[in-house]
Amino acid sequence: MTHETDVLVIGGGATGVGVARDLAMRGVTVTVADRGGLSSGTTGRSHGLLHSGARYAEADEVGARECIAENRILRRIAGRCIGDTGGLFVQLSSDDPDYFDEKLAACREYGIPAEEIPGEEARERVPGLASEVERAMVVPDGVVYPSRLVAANAVDVEERGGTVLTHAPVESIAVDDGRITSVRLGGDAAIDVDAEYVVNATGAWAGKVGAMAGVDVEMRPTRGVMVAVDYDGLGPVLNRCRDPADGDIVVPHDEQVVLGTTSVVVDDPDDYPTEEAEVAKTFAECSAMLPAVADLEPRRTWWGVRPLYAPDEDARRSHSGGTGEARGISRGFFVLDHDAEGVENFASVVGGKLTSYRLMAEKTADLVADRLGREEPCRSADEPLPEADDAAELDRFVARYDARSPTDEDVVVGE
Repeated sequence: MTHETDVLVIGGGATGVGVARDLAMRGVTVTVADRGGLSSGTTGRSHGLLHSGARYAEADEVGARECIAENRILRRIAGRCIGDTGGLFVQLSSDDPDYFDEKLAACREYGIPAEEIPGEEARERVPGLASEVERAMVVPDGVVYPSRLVAANAVDVEERGGTVLTHAPVESIAVDDGRITSVRLGGDAAIDVDAEYVVNATGAWAGKVGAMAGVDVEMRPTRGVMVAVDYDGLGPVLNRCRDPADGDIVVPHDEQVVLGTTSVVVDDPDDYPTEEAEVAKTFAECSAMLPAVADLEPRRTWWGVRPLYAPDEDARRSHSGGTGEARGISRGFFVLDHDAEGVENFASVVGGKLTSYRLMAEKTADLVADRLGREEPCRSADEPLPEADDAAELDRFVARYDARSPTDEDVVVGE
């Protein structure tokens, strides 16, 4: 059986369904396929932090400005796919005060709302905050519930005439005379897809999919651990105000918090070792901000793999366990047009962050629309996601696409 579509998007994480939604809003017939349920890769195995841009402000102006812009957009369009918790960057007595000052100044320069408060006030806002907190910075961080976000995007794709295929792994890609002529999907789909254009939005797996089409997408995936513990009433996201390092984020959920994370380069995003020592270090580091978590038992532990682009990582000399610039935090994103490599109807989108998924999708859709000769503008920043304010309906969408993931499984109500 052959399935015809204008565009095939491979990868059903946030960026993939975001590309599909953007194109469908422009009147393009689009199909998105994932080898598992939606959000089953990096998207659903993240810490789920909605960045304000403050984490990157002193080191990455572009990334910081992108984050605060996309943060504001998601607050408008995503409803109950996000949690408006706010955030604190806390400076402990052992942390460099100059780093705090540089971050605060950069936030204010780049339009990120940031207010300095003394440690005593921070402890009034967050009972249980460490006594070693000398001061804090209030920023508009939040929480993303990726299962809901991805599922709502997918619903919009189908409501606009597109197709969403789950449990449909790519088995082969046929290239003839410089064009992809067919993509074979196995699993539940078991079809050949005839598309005018193909987008590789598989994140850490982009190198494997690119190789099927004879192109080289250089990825450097890094694993990170997340641990959820029972802790009710935290309030804001907690960030350690120091160079990004292991165990420097605590993300609040309804009755739990998520502790994260580490950064270790892996060879294969499907087959990599995990280290219990990283779990222990995450507990130790996060408890420096919130001491009570040190004595709590994990309710669930999961590992995610970041979709880092190797040339960018080389430029910043990142490495396993690094801090700051050397940490391998996925800041920038890259839309790779493979026409220059001899496949004219193929592109990959790599890097980036969950917070910037919509922007990544917009830039990718701009390229595809140009190649297809479509002139409709992007509208994904303006129109709310379907049923965005109805948590129960969003959770039904999650079930429809088998999109439930460890990041938010304590929040999303299963069926």
